[in-house]
Amino acid sequence: MTPQEQLELEAAAFRRLVEHLRTRTDVQNIDLMNLSGFCRNCLSKWYKAAADERQVEVSLDEARERVYGMPYDQWKSHYQKEASAEQQAAFAKGKPND
Repeated sequence: MTPQEQLELEAAAFRRLVEHLRTRTDVQNIDLMNLSGFCRNCLSKWYKAAADERQVEVSLDEARERVYGMPYDQWKSHYQKEASAEQQAAFAKGKPND
């Protein structure tokens, strides 16, 4: 595999992951964090960090819109639910100590 082919495959996999997360609005970010240690917001921050490393101007809001498929505030108002006490406890338990 050439470096270009690897880059294209990785980009395709990322696009598919993002599209999957866009269709699974029933899956809350806190659930993703509790199960996998990352969520849509993490992907947005990684996207922005990659842009910053390459000196490509992308705001966090733009990165979030790339991942969420809409402005973040709009996604939150349509799909984000209040985290349950159990979800919050699991999140607190899995959070590394600072």
